[in-house]
Order: sequence, then structure tokens, then C-alpha cells
Amino acid sequence: MAKLYFSYATMNAGKSTLLLQASYNYQERGLRVVMLIAAFDDRAGVGYIASRIGLQSEAIPFLRGDDLYALIDRLNGDGSGKVACVFVDEAQFLGEDQVWQLARIADRLGIPVMAYGLRTDFQGKLFPGSMALLAIADELREVRTICHCGRKATMVVRLDGAGNVVREGAQVAVGGNEKYVSYCRRHWEDKMRDD
Repeated sequence: MAKLYFSYATMNAGKSTLLLQASYNYQERGLRVVMLIAAFDDRAGVGYIASRIGLQSEAIPFLRGDDLYALIDRLNGDGSGKVACVFVDEAQFLGEDQVWQLARIADRLGIPVMAYGLRTDFQGKLFPGSMALLAIADELREVRTICHCGRKATMVVRLDGAGNVVREGAQVAVGGNEKYVSYCRRHWEDKMRDD
């Protein structure tokens, strides 16, 4: 029975690395995979999933209104071989309807779906895609990273160009190490407090 998996963490926990490794394992055995990434995440170029340690692979970029079930159903029947697994990077950017489409891929097409993403934003609020995945995924997996103090990092702080903490703004601002730092809840709260 295929399942919908959600692996979540803060920034810099290695989610994309895990996704690329799992995808490689399927492909090494001659199995077809489909990799998806939010179209506006262009850090490695549009349509690429990349990790901080240098791994990279092409992926299909998706927009918020795209029907992911229809896409996978079409690809599954295109004569290139059955899809063995679907991988989604930056799953926090999915819409709620797209999360349900991923569930239908697992339930109706019998294809496992492995989604990787952030749980919360820089203000400690759930992303819409993450909220839906936390609600309906068959299996939840926390990918752990650590704060500078050694405790588990569960929160992320956004920085401006000068390295100052950003406390307000749009929920989504694509960036990497130059823009985000992961902290435990205690140190996140210290950073987010107005000085």
C-alpha cells in the first residue's frame, strides 16, 4: 500500500540531501521517479533540486494552481514506464488542494509520495502546505538539526542583507544560509524579541 510521507525540519537540516539520496536509490534499481519543486524556488535554477553539499538533480517545477494528480497520472501512462515514487522538495509551498492531490496519487495510483519541507516560517507559523501535510500524511518524519547551543533546532530566523533579524514581512522569501539561521525555540525567541 502506497503512502504519503512528510519529512520536515528547519533550514539546513539536509532535507534536499535526503530526497536526492532516496531518489538515487530508486533510480539505481532502474525504477522511474518524478521529482517536483516549487517553480519560484530558483536558488539552483528553475526546475532543479540542490543540496548544500553539492548534490543536484532536475525536477519538474510546479505552480500553486497546478494539478499534481493529473500530472503524475499522465506521466504514469506516457509509455516511459510506470512511476515508482514521487518526490516533492519545498513541500511547504504546496497548496492544500495539492496536498490532497498527493494523497490521491498514493491512494488511487498506488505510487508512494515523499514530501520534504519546512514546518514553520520565520515567525513560527505553519506554512499552508505543511499544515495540510501534518494533517493528512500517512507518516511524519522529523529531520533533525542543531542550534549553536547543541539543542535540537526547531525554529528559523530570517536575516536581512546586513545580517539583522527580520521580525515582519511576507511568509515566503526564498534564500539559504545567507538569509536563514536555525535555532532551538529558546534562542529563536531571544532573537525575535525586540531589543
